[in-house]
Amino acid sequence: MKILVTGISGRMGQAVKQAVEQHPDTELASTHDVGQDIAAAFQLADIAIDFSFHGFTPELLATAVQQGKPLVIGTTGHTAEEKAAIAEAAKQIPIVYASNYSIGVNTLFWLTRKATRILKDYDIEIIEMHHHHKLDAPSGTARTLAEIACEETGLDYDKDVMHGRNGLVGARPQAQIGMHSMRGGDVVGDHTVIYATDGERVELTHKASSRMTFSSGAVRAALWAADKPAGLYSMQDVLGFTD
Repeated sequence: MKILVTGISGRMGQAVKQAVEQHPDTELASTHDVGQDIAAAFQLADIAIDFSFHGFTPELLATAVQQGKPLVIGTTGHTAEEKAAIAEAAKQIPIVYASNYSIGVNTLFWLTRKATRILKDYDIEIIEMHHHHKLDAPSGTARTLAEIACEETGLDYDKDVMHGRNGLVGARPQAQIGMHSMRGGDVVGDHTVIYATDGERVELTHKASSRMTFSSGAVRAALWAADKPAGLYSMQDVLGFTD
């Protein structure tokens, strides 16, 4: 499979390039960065893996739809309008869209859903830490964890997720999920979901020490998506995880 890697000047772009070159079933067809011709780069490839910037997504979607080629999108920080555009494009081409392509993190997503169903009356807090170069907060992975918790508890992400606390905020309401982002050093990505109640606490944690865990998963997603019909898929679909 011939793969286009976008965002090539970024850390993840370089990691995806390395993963593509190392996999026996994939070939690096082309790369792309800001200011370059995406249409020309896409013509050389069967599929694109995108870890760039959310503002580039509309142009990428338009090109992929025009050329009838699938996408693997790992970029985070999309606006509601950009997410809607991804869903619309997926009506015409297969798109794998995930906040994290690590097999371990996707296992964490699955475990978080199961744990929240059991511990839905516990206080839920999410903590994430990344390197000091990361642009968005919270991380896409942390947001996905919170969205899973909201789905299982009947809460609303926009109304019931508290992003940090400061000042005299009063007692913690039960119908709330805490979200805390830390930035520093060269941390690849740490995520913890905490379930706390009187007398005990349960913690689910994933720590990444290499970006290759994400890029290898993205290559796996590209190979999986190659023969799929148009639709919007997640890494959970790629891995065959079910409820």
